[in-house]
Amino acid sequence: MQNTMKQNGIENSGLLQGKDFLQLADYTPEEILSLLETAQELKAMQKAGKPHSFLSGKVLGMIFEKSSTRTRVSFEVGMLQLGGHAIFLSSKDIQLGRGESISDTAKVLSRYVDGIMIRTFSHESVEELAAHATVPVINGLTDLQHPTQVMADLLTILEQKGKLSGLKLCYLGDGNNNMAHSLIEGAAKTGMHIAIASPAGYLPNEEIVAKAEIDAEITCGSITICHDPKEAVSGADVVVTDVWASMGQEREQQKRMEDLKAYQVNEALCENAKDDFIFLHCLPAHRGEEVTAEIIDGPHSVVFDEAENRLHAQKAILKILLEKKY
Repeated sequence: MQNTMKQNGIENSGLLQGKDFLQLADYTPEEILSLLETAQELKAMQKAGKPHSFLSGKVLGMIFEKSSTRTRVSFEVGMLQLGGHAIFLSSKDIQLGRGESISDTAKVLSRYVDGIMIRTFSHESVEELAAHATVPVINGLTDLQHPTQVMADLLTILEQKGKLSGLKLCYLGDGNNNMAHSLIEGAAKTGMHIAIASPAGYLPNEEIVAKAEIDAEITCGSITICHDPKEAVSGADVVVTDVWASMGQEREQQKRMEDLKAYQVNEALCENAKDDFIFLHCLPAHRGEEVTAEIIDGPHSVVFDEAENRLHAQKAILKILLEKKY
């Protein structure tokens, strides 16, 4: 990555300035790498105690229709460290929860804040919000996509492995969830080889895979979708999983546990990965279900580095989207 650190701060590449951040498929490989570079630089500044108030006076409105620990805290702290301010808006606090249209909400908030982050269920709702807002909209999570988490994952892999292109990433479990979809897009954009192992009925969205395959061909990456967890994890540099029942799927818990039990990340399965593999999980995790304690609390796990990197990756997104040059 080309270094863009300047004596008085970080140069804004301008690639993403003023755009929305809804899904990784919307951005070029160069834009993804620019975000990662900015995240590394902001993290170094924060660790060194250097001021980096690039968003002084800026306000981020945060709409939460799904509860959160890492998303809320990392965005609030990130805006504070960048010199700005964040406003928490639950569905109980705003008229959106009482029937006001998404378009009206977008137009009103655009008059008050410099950017909007939303964590919700429907991806279509986020797209509608972005269509009517006149400020950048950031997808903090939908049922379809989780791009901010995957930016943190890519940052963590880059830190741990020193590169992204050419690495093999294995994802085990429900392939038709937001993490799997954003990982497919992120891997394809950065030249990684991603293998998804899921049972029938849990395969990734075909449209997302088809679009990502075009990107993977350009970046010399690859996408493999299979049912065999051992095949997927064989030779993996990175092993990833997620909870088997996400928010809104609690009624399916027992069926999902039965359907996905063969995809648990455990020591026996990970013997097929590379000796120096790293394990990622977006958290919260259910030990004994999708992953054993021996793996998530073991020497290969970097889940808390990954969790920290939510802060640094999101600060990069905020800086590049919200900062204006005069």
